[in-house]
Amino acid sequence: MELRHFRCFAAVAENLHFARAAAQIGISPPALTKQIQEIERLLEVRLFQRTKRSVALTSAGEIFWAEARRTLEQAARAEEAARRAGRGEIGRIEIGYVASAAYSGLLQTEIARFRQTYPDVKLNLSETHMDSLPQLVGDGGMDLAFIRPPMDCPGNVTTVNLLSDRWVVALAENTALGQTPATVAVRPAELAGQRFILPEQPAGALETARRGRFVPILGPRPGGLVAVITLVSLGEGVAIVPASVIDRVCMPGVVYREISGKPALTGIAVAYRRHEKSPAVRAFIKQITPRRK
Repeated sequence: MELRHFRCFAAVAENLHFARAAAQIGISPPALTKQIQEIERLLEVRLFQRTKRSVALTSAGEIFWAEARRTLEQAARAEEAARRAGRGEIGRIEIGYVASAAYSGLLQTEIARFRQTYPDVKLNLSETHMDSLPQLVGDGGMDLAFIRPPMDCPGNVTTVNLLSDRWVVALAENTALGQTPATVAVRPAELAGQRFILPEQPAGALETARRGRFVPILGPRPGGLVAVITLVSLGEGVAIVPASVIDRVCMPGVVYREISGKPALTGIAVAYRRHEKSPAVRAFIKQITPRRK
């Protein structure tokens, strides 16, 4: 049986009148009669008692009507789900991010905006090592990734910058540089000879060394910013980190200082596939791309 059979049967069962039922579903009474006869032939059972003056459901018809209603309701739900999926209103998005995207507040802001508009889209979020995120997006392991450029991306992946930030230096408080007044910026050259604890994006350390005209001593790369700042607090070195962490990662024994000269800028971007097919992912991309400058 096909869905049209259920719809024809439902029209007659609701109206108990072939002419009215035919008008309801937009076919002729003879065509509707033919459809009902075809259903009864397929089922090998009478569904209606028909006389010249009345139409009534048989006992088999009553049972079939209860099941037919459920079938039509499920079909309607399936059709609506397909339409909503096509509009990006339901679905699933895999989102990777680096910790500093959360510390900046940008990740929370964009996720909250999207959930407000698309509450039925499931968002799976996972903090992931930044070096692997662009390739994960390109290979389909992730749909979107909040990263800190500059980063090399596969050819099928592009990015949109959402936030600008500046680099600052995290210092152990009991060091000579850490004991300088908070209002005094650290000159890049003063960091020569220091060991640099590297966060997820080493560009800040490399740019600071370039400006100070020295070759940096590159230390461990422990992962997230909390791990980086922890090593600084233990006297393992200094770290060039985004300014957005100053008020969010407060650790005993660590101070933050501005870096003198023209601010060295960093930022947060979202990486996504250029020719995305998922309507839900395209809806998220549409949310963020108007901010492109």
